[in-house]
Amino acid sequence: MSDPDFTRKLFAGPCDFVWGAEDVNSLPPPKLPEIAFVGRSNAGKSSLINALTNRKTLARVSNTPGRTRQINFFDLGHRLMLVDLPGYGFAQASKAMTAQWQNLIFAYLRGRVNLRRVILLVDSRRGVMDVDQEAMKLLDEAAVSYLVTLTKMDALKPAEQQVAIAKAKDALAARIAAYPDVLATSSLAKDGLDPLRAHLAALAQP
Repeated sequence: MSDPDFTRKLFAGPCDFVWGAEDVNSLPPPKLPEIAFVGRSNAGKSSLINALTNRKTLARVSNTPGRTRQINFFDLGHRLMLVDLPGYGFAQASKAMTAQWQNLIFAYLRGRVNLRRVILLVDSRRGVMDVDQEAMKLLDEAAVSYLVTLTKMDALKPAEQQVAIAKAKDALAARIAAYPDVLATSSLAKDGLDPLRAHLAALAQP
């Protein structure tokens, strides 16, 4: 766990978009520890990045699933790189486009030497779906450590929230690369952000 003062200063400091990559050959040089945010289309990746960094428009938010088509890199205080990956499992995208996006995502996940953790976002209203299980399987096979983080918890009643957390933990029982905890967040209500900030700050460059 990171020092609380360091965490606060890190996320209160500058955070800037620095790079967009549409293919593996255009990725930036691996200089800082990287945290990648991945999940189904419309799971709330961009909203969560904005909420964590106290921004409104740092990462582009769209109501149309599948709008993020490149890997976007955000430099957090020159200590950590936050990486917004295209969403997977968007049914209305063409098969060719979907394959292209997913090949980009998974080539990055397999080959990035400075990748410290993947934050795997799961929409709490829908729970862990088959496509999320497929992503977990790939991360397990690639030995990439990941932390499942539930999003949009404000849409659930308290009892439903506990059920969603329990079901997510059950889905991780046999996953070898999964971080044992499940975090629960709401970008809209700003709930659950501090534990995630602390988790990320602990992986930042000292």
